[in-house]
Amino acid sequence: MKSLVSIFGFLSFGWADVLDILMVATIIFFLIRSIRADSTVLNIVLVLVALLVLQGVVSALNMRMMTVLLNTLLDVGVLALIILFQPEIRHMLNRLAVQSGLTRRTGELFNRIMGIKEEKMGSESAEELGEAVRAMSAEKTGALIVLQHKSSMEEYMNTGDRFEADINRRLITNIFFKNSPLHDGAMIIIGDHIAAARCQLPMTNRTDIPAHYGMRHRAAIGLTEDTDADVLVVSEETGNVSFVRGGEITTVNDVKELRQLLSSLMMTDEEGD
Repeated sequence: MKSLVSIFGFLSFGWADVLDILMVATIIFFLIRSIRADSTVLNIVLVLVALLVLQGVVSALNMRMMTVLLNTLLDVGVLALIILFQPEIRHMLNRLAVQSGLTRRTGELFNRIMGIKEEKMGSESAEELGEAVRAMSAEKTGALIVLQHKSSMEEYMNTGDRFEADINRRLITNIFFKNSPLHDGAMIIIGDHIAAARCQLPMTNRTDIPAHYGMRHRAAIGLTEDTDADVLVVSEETGNVSFVRGGEITTVNDVKELRQLLSSLMMTDEEGD
C-alpha cells in the first residue's frame, strides 16, 4: 500500500512550494478581508476556495473525471463571479489600490510622463469654500462636497450635471438650497473649480456606522473607501460639519478648525501627500 506521502505527492515540497503556498494564502486572506461580511460575494469566494482545495485532492489521487469536472466548475465559477459582481470587484480592487498608495504613485508617475499638472485649490477658493460651509452649517442646509485628489471622479461626475465655475460661497449655498434642482447629491470640486453637482456616490456596506449619521455620511464613507478623495458633509438635521477621509469621519467643531483643515489640505496637495 502506498504511503500517504506518495499518494499526495504535493506534500513533498521544497522552499519554492512553501513560498507558493504562502503567497496563495496571503492573496486569499486579503481577498476575504476586503469583502464585506454581509456580501454574497464572500460566500461565492469561500465556495471557490473549497473547490480549489478539493481539486488539489482529486488531482493528487489521479481522479481524472473529477479533475475535469472541477476544472470546468472553477472556470465557470470565476467567470460568473466576474460578471455578476463586477461593481463589487471593481470597488474592492480600487480600495486595495488606494490603501496601498498605488493609485497616488502611479498617478504621479503618469502625470510626470505626460507633463500634466494636478489642479490644486488656492487660498481664495479655500476661504470661499470655508465660508460657504460655515453658512450652510448655521442654516442647517445639508451638503455633500467632494474634494478630488489623485483618483479620478469622472465616473461619479457622469451621474450628475457638469459645469465649470469658480468656487464661490454664494454659488455653493444656492446649489445646496433645499429648493434648488441641484441640491440633491454631491458637488465635486477639482482644484479651484466646481466641476459637477447632483452627483451620486457609492454607499458604504459597513454596519458599524452610528445611527445618527445619515445617507450623506454613508455616501461620503463609501466614496472615500474607494478613492483618495476627501469629503465635507453638512448635516441637515443638526448643522454639524464632518470631514471624511479613508472611510473615517472627523467632526469639525468650529470655523477655526474648518479653516485649519482646508489649509492643511492645500499643504498636502502642494507636498504631493
